[in-house]
Amino acid sequence: MRGLPLILAAGLGLAAIAPSGAQLSDPNLGRSVAASCSNCHGMTGVSLGDVPSIAGRPKDELVRKMQDYKAGRTQGTIMPQLAKGYTDEQIDLVAAWFAAQSAK
Repeated sequence: MRGLPLILAAGLGLAAIAPSGAQLSDPNLGRSVAASCSNCHGMTGVSLGDVPSIAGRPKDELVRKMQDYKAGRTQGTIMPQLAKGYTDEQIDLVAAWFAAQSAK
């Protein structure tokens, strides 16, 4: 039950930033979508604790992993539910944003 508030908060965050035609031209859209990932992965993708850091990972790897969660090919605690809330365009945007971050 502890993860339910996190899932609900992430889902509401995704709904609030769903892309529209005007938003797709926003250069900060990837960062905005990535904000919903910050609770676990850190704002720039460098996480603290047991959650994997994703900053600086190759974009194609991040897209593949998210698509695997979304399609149910990869099991997890919260990622499969969160991934299903992203469109393919949002996955591409957030992967590009995290790939461009420093893995420090």
